[in-house]
Amino acid sequence: MPNQTSDILIKPDWYETIIQTMSEGVFIVDRSGVIRFANRALSLLANIPVESLIGRRCSDIMVCACESVSECEIFKRGSISSVECRMRRPDGVLLPVLKSGSVIPGENGEPVAAVETLTDISALKRSESRLAMLKDKTYDPAGFHGIIGKTHVMRQVFELLTLAGASNATVILTGETGTGKEMAARAVHLCGQRRDGPFVAINCSAIPESLLESELFGHARGAFTGAVRDKEGRFEAADGGTLFLDEVGDISPLIQVKLLRFLQEHTFERVGESRTRKTDVRVIAATNKDLRQRVTAGSFRDDLYYRLKVFPIHLPPLRERKEDIGLLVDHFIDRFNRETGKKITGLTHDAAITVMDYCWPGNIRELENAMEHAFVTCSESLIGIFDLPLEIRRVEMRLDVCPQDDNAGSSAATQPHAGPTLPRHALRRLTKERIVTALQQAGGNRGEAARMLGVERTTVWRAMRKFGVS
Repeated sequence: MPNQTSDILIKPDWYETIIQTMSEGVFIVDRSGVIRFANRALSLLANIPVESLIGRRCSDIMVCACESVSECEIFKRGSISSVECRMRRPDGVLLPVLKSGSVIPGENGEPVAAVETLTDISALKRSESRLAMLKDKTYDPAGFHGIIGKTHVMRQVFELLTLAGASNATVILTGETGTGKEMAARAVHLCGQRRDGPFVAINCSAIPESLLESELFGHARGAFTGAVRDKEGRFEAADGGTLFLDEVGDISPLIQVKLLRFLQEHTFERVGESRTRKTDVRVIAATNKDLRQRVTAGSFRDDLYYRLKVFPIHLPPLRERKEDIGLLVDHFIDRFNRETGKKITGLTHDAAITVMDYCWPGNIRELENAMEHAFVTCSESLIGIFDLPLEIRRVEMRLDVCPQDDNAGSSAATQPHAGPTLPRHALRRLTKERIVTALQQAGGNRGEAARMLGVERTTVWRAMRKFGVS
């Protein structure tokens, strides 16, 4: 369908209306630190009339404000994003807020002022006392709303998810593919007051643009070929609950405009319908893309980016929380035992070391798939090295996905018990040099050397006899 927004001409006097209807506090400060403009939302946050805010110094109402332009991070860096500050109110209350801002350039390109936005996060801060119970608890095998982890970095994630659940702020989850962003979104939903409402998820990258608009906002009968009846979209289906937008970085400019409108006004229109609808939905978005980079490239709207990035939570890759691998393996073994009727109790020593050596570029999803693969091939009580997928157990295949350089995170070369760090062309065949190197690194243990080389123990024994290695 044609882009319905292409003929809309934004009039200058519309911007004042937009700014005054924003729920975030907005103000403009000049180079001397004096407030020159403030919207109604800022007046409510500060508990000071708008006319009384104009002419005041920024440092009069902001605890984190700078005393001079030379100290101001916005003027030094050009912009700031989601910096935690406190607002000083007349009643003595210090209101916690998240501050973002950008400079406004003059005719010569030099900054003449800065525009800043403030978001109230007091509801999030009030729930911090509830986190002490989480920190003091021993590890729960059921995890945090199904999310498995006990490392410090995951404890921090659990804290942020709990805080996010206590508010209605828009949350964006970032992290590599397979890190559990949908489970994190569901945890935020279950931590909040909307827990009894619906949780509706949609993968934005899996649906073509022509269908995504209808899936999100619904359509009217006759809106397009095949629309034989009215259909409600995901926003309506999630009324009173949470809508999870996975891979939001892949949505088209048209969908970006419609999503921005909903985030600002909580209203939308079905495809092929002029009636404006309203729904009460909390939006949680997720992406494995660098949205800031996409904004710079012009493929993602900056106003939508800041709307989504009210409360960002980053989910770490599995290679940065390897202490959790054992817990995850136990979890998947328990689950697949129930599903298959098998009675597998764990991993052999060689298989366990191999699992720890691997960098897991597919993260938890890849680990889950590897355990499911092992359940198909394993006929014993313990999963052995040859029950694991080929790319995990063979050194040369691991090196294809775990590059041995300083940027590899936790590559096979940087982990304990890693395989021999030989050139890739040398890995194509079993040579005397490879055998000797593996035996040296394995302390003479032939089984360990075989594991490093990705071959059977008997293969190492035969090669030792062939090359006269003792």
